[in-house]
Amino acid sequence: MSNVNTELSYLLRRPVAHTTSVVFASPHSGRKYPASFLRRAVLDEKEIRSSEDAFVDDLFGNAVEHGAPLLLSQAPRAYLDLNRGADEFDPAVIEGVRRVAHNPRIASGLGVIPRVVSGGRSIYSGKLTLTEAHQRIKNVWRPYHDTLQTLMDEAHRDFGEAILIDCHSMPHEALEHVGPPGTTRPDVVLGDRFGASAASSVVEQVEAAFGAAGFKVARNMPFAGAYICQHYGRPSRRHHAVQVEIDRSLYMDEALIKPNANFKAFKVKLDGVMAELANIGRPADQRVAAE
Repeated sequence: MSNVNTELSYLLRRPVAHTTSVVFASPHSGRKYPASFLRRAVLDEKEIRSSEDAFVDDLFGNAVEHGAPLLLSQAPRAYLDLNRGADEFDPAVIEGVRRVAHNPRIASGLGVIPRVVSGGRSIYSGKLTLTEAHQRIKNVWRPYHDTLQTLMDEAHRDFGEAILIDCHSMPHEALEHVGPPGTTRPDVVLGDRFGASAASSVVEQVEAAFGAAGFKVARNMPFAGAYICQHYGRPSRRHHAVQVEIDRSLYMDEALIKPNANFKAFKVKLDGVMAELANIGRPADQRVAAE
């Protein structure tokens, strides 16, 4: 395994042997909070971490053992959201930005430079300069996405296809209104932008991998995938992108932002799922039999 680390943008872990077209990436688990950012923020430590996909980098940390690269964000989502386009600037938080056509993500304060964290709580008391916003794009957004594009291109070159597993977590409360009253809440929500970002055959195999491990799986509701799935998912070119959202209550105490008693067992269970996901990206005659 080899690691490439950029201070604030990403950490890339490569397997010793690259054996699958699957690429794992976690764009929201970064927790390197710049001191200058924390000084400007009006939130305390727990509040500012509420939009972080805490511990997702740890949960998927064994991806390289299954022959797949793993790309991890380093900067936190509250500082810059890697699941947004580089031009999704919010005029309510960045000086000198013109208002454009209605964008629901920007309108809700969740542009590429977020204005709020979970619960709609404001991060800043004033605005950032446009120069600072562009610096964040240059130093954090572009290196991460340049690297992710390279990983997808390498997978396609070596295996004839590329399958991105975009790893996220979701608050347990986000599932309150999923499905009719009385139905069982899903543990995992897969997003393929309603079929636009991945071939149905790929999504079916991803769903089967989680289902075989005992997870209850839903698709696209309430999370169908955002910029990353939209940009990297090109099924007609054999570039597939599937967003995976995991209920945080399964492995962490959401209020304390700490692993719960089930964390280790959950990670072992998820490791088995990753093995099956990696298998999806192997030729049939090279697939590893499930243990």
